[in-house]
Amino acid sequence: MTTFLTLLLNGLSLGAIYALIALGFAVIFKASEVVSFMHGSRGPE
Repeated sequence: MTTFLTLLLNGLSLGAIYALIALGFAVIFKASEVVSFMHGSRGPE
């Protein structure tokens, strides 16, 4: 039973991380209408 709970929590946490990454891409795409993979704080130089 503990193995099941461990795997369940690991899967949920990994899924939450993937969802946050996808949400970041979706927000950037909706805001700028450009597919951008730059999630940094520095702009073009």
